[in-house]
Amino acid sequence: MLGSFNFQDLISAFFVLFAIIDMPGSIPIILNLRKKGKRVIPAKTALLTLVMFLIFFYVGEAFLALFGVDISSFAVAGSLIIFVMALEMILDIEIFKSDAEAPKDSSFFPVVFPLFAGAGALTTMLSIRAQYASINILGAILMNCLVIYIGLKITKNLEKVLGAGGIYMLKKFFGIILLAISVKLFTTNLTFIIENILHVTK
Repeated sequence: MLGSFNFQDLISAFFVLFAIIDMPGSIPIILNLRKKGKRVIPAKTALLTLVMFLIFFYVGEAFLALFGVDISSFAVAGSLIIFVMALEMILDIEIFKSDAEAPKDSSFFPVVFPLFAGAGALTTMLSIRAQYASINILGAILMNCLVIYIGLKITKNLEKVLGAGGIYMLKKFFGIILLAISVKLFTTNLTFIIENILHVTK
């Protein structure tokens, strides 16, 4: 059941997901990937993000359970990837090495996952299911995917407006923000995992 539509709930769910997806904060990462010769295709990225959210919305917890993985462990794994990407931005180093066989298209990894439809966004989506009707959450997901598409389309123009210096400053700033998000995601979920282990062993 999709539940009843409520415009206020739709907007509320949209902003909750918008904050955790953080499309504006991902712009320096997108520009950095393109600087390395990687492709990030707006329509493909938005569509894959939508598909990821929809799959996880309906069968996410069950799918992870097949592999014996809980959401907290999934979140910890995602936080480590985000942590490494943040280090690349802050320290101007390359940790994710590109070899000859690596695909040039980065639309799915690392853009859709773990940036847009990462552990934080997916677990947030699951957590708000108790607060909002499904139809409002699905509408919010669709709206955020539209924002992602528009945001990716204007990144090249934004690069021209800000210039190399502006992009560099933006990259450092959001690198620190991304680092903080990864640490919070890691510590919160690791604490939850440890508490569960201690509870089981008692």
